[in-house]
Amino acid sequence: MNRQQIEALLSDVSAGRVPVSEALKRLQHLPFEDLGFAKVDHHRALRTGMPEVIFAAGKTSAQVAAIFARMAAAGGNVLATRADDEAFAAVADAEPRAVYHAAARAITLEQSAVPPGRGTIAVVCAGTSDLPVAEEARVTAQLMGNAVELIADVGVAGIHRLLAQKHALQSARVLVVCAGMEGALPTVVAGLVTAPVIAVPTSVGYGASFGGVAALLGMLNSCAPNVSVVNIDNGFGAASIASLINHMD
Repeated sequence: MNRQQIEALLSDVSAGRVPVSEALKRLQHLPFEDLGFAKVDHHRALRTGMPEVIFAAGKTSAQVAAIFARMAAAGGNVLATRADDEAFAAVADAEPRAVYHAAARAITLEQSAVPPGRGTIAVVCAGTSDLPVAEEARVTAQLMGNAVELIADVGVAGIHRLLAQKHALQSARVLVVCAGMEGALPTVVAGLVTAPVIAVPTSVGYGASFGGVAALLGMLNSCAPNVSVVNIDNGFGAASIASLINHMD
């Protein structure tokens, strides 16, 4: 449950619309629900403003489905990242309203209103091979209440493609920029905008890219002061930070 849901419930109790016993029933799994193999943190949205997210990799399909179903029953929006077709099939059996975003490898359920962000988040990626990470960022940011514009395949090897998007880049309140290979794109983008840039190194590249380490080091050494860097392939983390920035007054 998020802050708005709890405030509404308490108001209903105060006004006599909901009996105390019913309110206790709805709150019984706060702050967490123990499923044996997982302790589902229903209290996280109240503490941090963002709900717990399911990292599906390494979990069985049954575990993902069970966690997803309990989070759905709590009434909030639900996101599972790094999910495959098998995990989605299990989730869909438990929660038919769930939606699978194949490119992002994400499963979502949108069932509660989220305060909208103040501006647009631009999700930018260097090449088509970076799209899975960019799509993870896009789906995450949208579920968190943000308007998102995806700008794909604008890497520095053909920089005219990026410059053609100058207006969209400069209109964004915050940017998430995903790139592999040498990881130069976030610095170039940052030199064109006044907004913060969240750089995401991807594991795309030939042998000397070392699975994204070369891009990570390049981004950490950026000469642009408005660049911050998350971990390799972490589109979810970049979108979460971008959403927090976009919701600030």
